[in-house]
Amino acid sequence: MTAKFGTSGLRGLSSDLVGAVSALYSSAFARHLLAEGLAQAGSPVVIARDFRQSSPEIAATIMAALRRAGLVPIDCGTIATPALALYGASIGAAGIMVTGSHIPADRNGIKFYRPDGEINKQDELAITRLAAELADDPDANRVESGAGDDHESAASSLFLDRNFHILPEGCLTGKRIGIYQHSTVARDMMVTVFKHYGATVFPLGRSEVFIPVDTEAVSADTVTQLAHWSDELALDAIISTDGDGDRPLVADEHGLPLRGDLLGLIAARFLNAGVVATPVTSNSGLEQDGSFSVIRTRVGSPYVIAAMDGALAEGRARVLGFEANGGLMLGSDLTLEGKVLKALPTRDSFLPALAVLGVAAQSGHTLSSLTKAFSLPVALSDRVEHFATERSASLMAYIRQSRDNLSTFLAPIGTVSDVSDIDGLRVTLADGRVIHFRPSGNAPEMRCYVEAKTHGEAEALLKSGLDLIGGWAG
Repeated sequence: MTAKFGTSGLRGLSSDLVGAVSALYSSAFARHLLAEGLAQAGSPVVIARDFRQSSPEIAATIMAALRRAGLVPIDCGTIATPALALYGASIGAAGIMVTGSHIPADRNGIKFYRPDGEINKQDELAITRLAAELADDPDANRVESGAGDDHESAASSLFLDRNFHILPEGCLTGKRIGIYQHSTVARDMMVTVFKHYGATVFPLGRSEVFIPVDTEAVSADTVTQLAHWSDELALDAIISTDGDGDRPLVADEHGLPLRGDLLGLIAARFLNAGVVATPVTSNSGLEQDGSFSVIRTRVGSPYVIAAMDGALAEGRARVLGFEANGGLMLGSDLTLEGKVLKALPTRDSFLPALAVLGVAAQSGHTLSSLTKAFSLPVALSDRVEHFATERSASLMAYIRQSRDNLSTFLAPIGTVSDVSDIDGLRVTLADGRVIHFRPSGNAPEMRCYVEAKTHGEAEALLKSGLDLIGGWAG
């Protein structure tokens, strides 16, 4: 069994999750809910899924396991993860989203929600322990197909209503916006939302085959396609998301994707944030913005949410969080357009995309000129795929072992000035450039993040970093 919790949810090979693993972990989750008083016999649990080939079978196995545990599965169909979380919170129900997000199509995952939001790291440990205890229990591991009442329409309507009150009516009239639909479950909702604000919408690239889109490391082929659509259709922007709709992709009028942490920064200003929690991988220029207090965390939504909870416990107001992938988490209730926008402490792709388009429209900026106005350090990231976890562990152990090892490894790039070990190893070089090495928590990949003064310097540094990773023999 290869499934394990990563930065956000349980992840593993689809071939594992379609079997007893999904039944086992759903049984463990049900037992955890009941033990913690988060559910009682007969309580509903909302379930949704993405468009991966394996997701319907996994969801059916989960619904059967929940029913055996005495809970009532509610089938919310194929909707975005934040829509599922919002609906669960509205009816006081825990939830399960079957999705591998952006990881390769031969893999999948399961995200678990308490009635008050995402599970935290303590919940993960408890579920993992319970799964180990139930490993030999035939009932907990039984694979059978279950079903639940269909609430997809109700869940979709609630999420659409939330997003219909973020911007002024008609705010995007005259704007030409492409929606890169590929295989994201958010694809139809995105069209509806942007049409609501008056935009002329162009659905693009719809696929019935699952396409893994990583909004934090957009492929060169995808960037080329976005640029082609932008030129061909004279678009003001192209909007998309990852597979389960919790990470935004926003490309400017030239088809160039905006970094997720820039989307978060613009959204934080739009929402008049008081406190922003964000991982160490987000742009270092956030602290220089001065519009809000910044709390740095490890990578993963549970860590960001924990930091938001800490700020709220201290009495801080207007608390939100975002990740370098652009997913925005709202810790506080806010008022927008005369209506209360309820807290939604899970990644959301709709709010940051709307905020950025709204700010650009109201200020008269194109997205490219809006980007330049923020003058952040140029930050880029990419990954070496199919990089075994053992190889990642060997590399990280070597460069963490001593300053001499780190200096030797980075000698082809520059001289080490400062080191941060919050999550992975983030190194500031003597000339001010930044390079950060971090194994993925979700897949056999090694990620590299860089910052520099110019785009050319950042590109060169990223290439050098990826080359160093790829050359590591262990």
